[in-house]
Amino acid sequence: MSAPAPTDRPVRTRIAPSPTGMMHIGTARTALFNWLYARHTGGKFLLRVEDTDRERSTDAAVQVILDGLKWLGMDWDEAPVFQFARADRHREVAAELLAKGEAYRDYMLPEELEAERERARAEGRVVRTPWRDADPSTWPDRAYAVRLKSPLDGETIVADAVKGEVRFQNAGLDDLILLRSDGNPTYNLAVVVDDHDMGITHVIRGDDHLSNAARQTIIYKAMGWDVPVWAHLPMIHGPDGAKLSKRHGAQSVTEFDDMGYLPETLRNYLAKLGWGHGDDEIFSDAQAAEWFDIHDVVSAPARLDWAKLNHVNNHYIRLAEPERLAGLVAKILKSRGVALKQGDAALIARTIPFVRDGAKTTLELADAVVFALKVRPLDVPEKTRTQLAEPEMAERFTKLRTALGEVADWSVPGLEESLRKFAESEGIGLGKFGPQLRAALSGGAPAPDLAGTMTALGRDESLGRIDDALSPAA
Repeated sequence: MSAPAPTDRPVRTRIAPSPTGMMHIGTARTALFNWLYARHTGGKFLLRVEDTDRERSTDAAVQVILDGLKWLGMDWDEAPVFQFARADRHREVAAELLAKGEAYRDYMLPEELEAERERARAEGRVVRTPWRDADPSTWPDRAYAVRLKSPLDGETIVADAVKGEVRFQNAGLDDLILLRSDGNPTYNLAVVVDDHDMGITHVIRGDDHLSNAARQTIIYKAMGWDVPVWAHLPMIHGPDGAKLSKRHGAQSVTEFDDMGYLPETLRNYLAKLGWGHGDDEIFSDAQAAEWFDIHDVVSAPARLDWAKLNHVNNHYIRLAEPERLAGLVAKILKSRGVALKQGDAALIARTIPFVRDGAKTTLELADAVVFALKVRPLDVPEKTRTQLAEPEMAERFTKLRTALGEVADWSVPGLEESLRKFAESEGIGLGKFGPQLRAALSGGAPAPDLAGTMTALGRDESLGRIDDALSPAA
């Protein structure tokens, strides 16, 4: 059984996460591919929250999904659909399937079902219930489940945009439960009804759902509905090729955020996990949407490569506005207990251009700006204090302070020129005073090159720190 792809309809894709308290990076990649394909085709990207597990589906858990998608920068085009609220519609379709003879009442008791399951396992077959073709006159007066009357022979074909044509022998597909005996709809029924009612044309999801596609295809056919285009994405594995787990590091969108990765980094990098455009490693959202086609996704599992992820993140850190990065850095520093004072945000923004080239994450960026936030007088390393106490070094450092005080162009080029001329006038190399100057300016903390450090700090702060280092009380 197969159905033609609904290529004549405007594309409508969806992401349908369950609220579990986190948004897994695999779910984020699935959302991205749905979002990109909708944008590529001029279609719509929709959101459905599969909140039927009432214990786990709290308002907070739902908010995690919404916040995760918003942080990733993936906007959905219509109001979110909540699956639990549609239970009556699911039951309505189950009743229609019963009326059409495409489903049946199953009165098996729990102990009878368990016994049948054991027999089926022993005989290497799927569960079959005696109620499939029972005469209605034999129906007992008790609760019943509703099962799909799946075909017993032949095959169901899933024409998958990623996997190709996948064939399922119908003899190996059981009669799927549509409604439990308590009247609650099951996952496969709810998904099909929701996707149909939402007009979903392309179901793009993880390949752990591939076997569900066969069962869901039977439901679509039984209802006389168009079967969507299936596209089952490969899993994301860790660097060692094993399924991504805690031992590989971050698993959720929130964890990548906490580790200092930018959302544009995740969009760019996740797009490369299973899809690509030639040798392009870095591309904009607009380029990704222009190039992306679900038929170009490869079927092999993708591997998370931290080195490549860090490379991409460094690229976007270097592109980002300093003021935006300053806000992120300030948040990180506050989480570390650093008390920021008025004016520090501007100082951080002024410092970022001099330190971000080497930063792979915003956490590293936060480390790199610490020198600029130090409060005078700085705790200059003991080795530097000892060196500055020596007469020759003290005299040279005093002359350097005077030379720097006369610099008219307090910029990287101007300061580099001043330092070069001072070294020439003294007949020495920069190494004879550079380490001491760096220590005086940074208090021993990591800092950029001398000219960049002084430009970031500004004239008054730089000269003040040098004066402190020269002071006997320092």
